[in-house]
Amino acid sequence: MTHPLLEQLQEGPVLCDGAMGTLLYARGITYEQCFDALNLTQPDLIQRIHGEYISAGAQIIETNTFGANRAKLEAYHLEERVREINFRAVRLAREAREIAGQPVFIAGAVGPSGRPLQAPNEQRLSELRTIFREQIEALLEGGVDLLILETFSNLAELRQAVLAAKEVGGLPIVAQMSYYEDGHTLSGQSATRVATVLSDLGIDVMGANCSVGPAATLDALQEMIIAVKQQLDGAGPTLFSAQPNAGLPARIGNRFFYVATPDYFADYALHFVEAGVHLIGGCCGTTPHHIAAMRKVLDEQYGTHTQFAAAVQLQQQPVEQKQSSNGQVIVAKLIEEQIILPQQGSMTQLQEKLAAKEFVVSVELDPPKGLNPHKILEGAVQLQNAGVDFINIADSPMARVRMGCLALARLIQDHLDIETIIHFTTRDRNLMALQSELLGAHALGIRNILALTGDPLRVGDYPNTTGVWDVDSVGLIRVIRDMNDGHDAAGSSIGARASFHIGCALNLNMSDEETDREIEKYRQKLDAGAHFIMTQPIYEIAPLQRFLDRAGKPPIPMLLGCIPLHSSRHAEYLHNEVPGITIPDDVRARMKAAGEHGHEEGLKLAQELLEEASGQVEGVYLMPSYGRYDVVSELTKALHTQKRPDRTG
Repeated sequence: MTHPLLEQLQEGPVLCDGAMGTLLYARGITYEQCFDALNLTQPDLIQRIHGEYISAGAQIIETNTFGANRAKLEAYHLEERVREINFRAVRLAREAREIAGQPVFIAGAVGPSGRPLQAPNEQRLSELRTIFREQIEALLEGGVDLLILETFSNLAELRQAVLAAKEVGGLPIVAQMSYYEDGHTLSGQSATRVATVLSDLGIDVMGANCSVGPAATLDALQEMIIAVKQQLDGAGPTLFSAQPNAGLPARIGNRFFYVATPDYFADYALHFVEAGVHLIGGCCGTTPHHIAAMRKVLDEQYGTHTQFAAAVQLQQQPVEQKQSSNGQVIVAKLIEEQIILPQQGSMTQLQEKLAAKEFVVSVELDPPKGLNPHKILEGAVQLQNAGVDFINIADSPMARVRMGCLALARLIQDHLDIETIIHFTTRDRNLMALQSELLGAHALGIRNILALTGDPLRVGDYPNTTGVWDVDSVGLIRVIRDMNDGHDAAGSSIGARASFHIGCALNLNMSDEETDREIEKYRQKLDAGAHFIMTQPIYEIAPLQRFLDRAGKPPIPMLLGCIPLHSSRHAEYLHNEVPGITIPDDVRARMKAAGEHGHEEGLKLAQELLEEASGQVEGVYLMPSYGRYDVVSELTKALHTQKRPDRTG
């Protein structure tokens, strides 16, 4: 079976990345330093640059190993670290690919030895081949997908690099020479001569890079293409590559500037493809801006760049090949059916409604205690039909074992056209698990997160279980905010900015001695990056008013918690046994007096409270007790018919 890269090159143009050295120099690395050693000393910088090129749309990224051969590393006394530097370079590129989640190919970059090669004898050529083989073996050990032999100016030296690559074996080889404006290499070979030799060597892709800008590179490529397709009667390779400089550099002081703009490169990307070039990228002076510009025009002309091209391509393979790669085929099917949805950048529906000053109604559902979610899903359907805007999913409330909130949230979003808000506690997960599950939640399209510390385990099913609490709710908000900034808690990139909508809890049922502490915690949550507030249930307006008098109007939307009461017994249970809930004496007295009409009285109490509070909060979240979805459905309908105050002022 041919290599996936070669198949993709046959299907259409493939975009490589641009310069590494140009970006390193722009970020403070001087030319006197060994750029290849940065794989060991500044790995984050190298990985970040790879990530920028992937984000720009590159389908191939080259390892930072252009000069990582024994001969060049001798100048820095690093000749004994050839394997380490090359192996680490591949790992950094692979990590960047993993973080980005894109199916890019990793190319092992191999440059010339840097040793003079005048009238070489067999011993000199053998030494060169050994130098290249040592580097290439390390790149293959690291796991590159192909090799790019680039910026060679001597055809005899490039031939030794190709032979070394073939001895190590197995991967596609891109062999590129550097030409000057007269169409010849530094050692005097014409593009036709280079094409003839490389074709005889049977390499997969031949091309030109560096030295000159797009115009002269195109001239050299056209000569190579003619040599292969006409003079050689079509024998040998028919795939070609072009990675020009951003024009000829101008020296200003001690710095070199390249003048070819991203738009100019975008125009030439089309010229290269029209001429028969299959692999296109950039060399010195090019940046992610050049790659992004080329990506845009290639997408417009030849179809949108598919983020999961490798998986989608498997759909076109014979059945027996699909069977050997069943997992990738499944991924392709999921993407085709839009089961996996990249959710980066967009607002959640909750964000949109709150931004539009709409009064929102959410209802909290507890996940099932067993395997079957049928009853919960039926309840969600009932709530949706009643006009509920969002479904809250609790996270093992009261420290009792229930189905995971992520699983139920995904089930609801799969089966119903209604967005969820998950409660997410730090009680059961260490810092690593918190971040892992958040990454999964984002990939599944679950982005409204209420950050909670969690109920103490002593109240639940397993009082002897040890809680985790690496961070509390404030720390969790910071973790989620960091992901929205594009990195994890350790500062490592996650490939893109997440778009979580972060909620925080607020207990309005505060005693006098607890008020200052609760308000301080509330302010910490705001500083940590919370976007909206969900309060504990209240049963009179006084706690809300007391908070607003002390802390002022929150700068972010607030959803008021409400548990409609069913009976006097229900009221007494919540007041005496559930942490964080306080029910005033007069409310409990009204419920007791209602007797068998407690359901109606509880609904009336809730309506009175929410009507009184509606001008001071942006929404409500209702909590049905004992599975009484009919109660919250009735209350939801009442809220939707109730005239809402103007919230646009």
